[in-house]
Amino acid sequence: MKRILLPLLLAVAVIATTPVFAGAVTIVPEGNRNAEQPKIPGASVRRTRAGRTTFDDKYDKIKDLLSNDKQLISKIKSTAADYGIDPIHMIGAIVGEHTYNVDAYDRLQTYYVKAAAYAGNSFRFGYGGETIAQFVSRPEFDKCDVSTDSYKLWNCRENIWEKTFRDRKVDGKSYPDNRFSAVFFQPFFAGQTFGLGQVNPLTALMLSDMVAKTSNYPKLDENKAAEVYDAIMDPDKSLAYMAANIRRSIDDYKSIAGMDISRNPGITATLYNTGGSAQRAAALRSRGGLPEENYYGWLVNDKLAELKSLL
Repeated sequence: MKRILLPLLLAVAVIATTPVFAGAVTIVPEGNRNAEQPKIPGASVRRTRAGRTTFDDKYDKIKDLLSNDKQLISKIKSTAADYGIDPIHMIGAIVGEHTYNVDAYDRLQTYYVKAAAYAGNSFRFGYGGETIAQFVSRPEFDKCDVSTDSYKLWNCRENIWEKTFRDRKVDGKSYPDNRFSAVFFQPFFAGQTFGLGQVNPLTALMLSDMVAKTSNYPKLDENKAAEVYDAIMDPDKSLAYMAANIRRSIDDYKSIAGMDISRNPGITATLYNTGGSAQRAAALRSRGGLPEENYYGWLVNDKLAELKSLL
């Protein structure tokens, strides 16, 4: 009996860690590819130390907030259903953001209060005296105007930023070696928090069409910065942008890399943290293999049983 059982157990173990092929799409299995957590960036470590707390404490705090707020969990489930995703992906993104990037408030109402503080304020997106509208009206961006939706439009503009403007001098003006979102879409100080889902303004603009179609929120306009901030800081609205972000990542990996990542919350959490799902899916297709979680996604997979219990 033992001689039969051992090979059977080994076979089951191999099946559990082997990608499953469904036609042309590879189903990425659950769990982490890395045995140990990848290195946490120094900026996250310094931020946490400055707050005189620890990653474990921050994880416990956001987990407790979710556990004690049935209304929030209900909204997460409802929003996830609207976008056709498992709500565990949204739980993972919220936990990751509040463990490594910001500290959770004690209750959801505080997020509404902070969001209200931005209402009516006058600010704009731009850099060095040039508004974002003026910048993207340059001829270098003309080819982006044929894009049929906000995701393609802003991805095109971001790619041109990377290739043509980042860390370069154009028409006598020097541009910094930094991300498009950091240069043009942060009118406040570095590290400014953007609500429950920590969605940045550029991501919100990219997802505007999907959210308008699915959740019936108004389309965003880069010339109305206050409305963009309202969308990403109001908890109810930000949940829609979170779900759209995750839906987009899942769709990008399936259509570009032939990978179904919908069963691995650690991978979707990683992409929520890093952004650039289309570019990363293309890179994965070129090199082959399975996608790997970063430090942020690793935690989500490692704590998956605890996080699922919140639902």
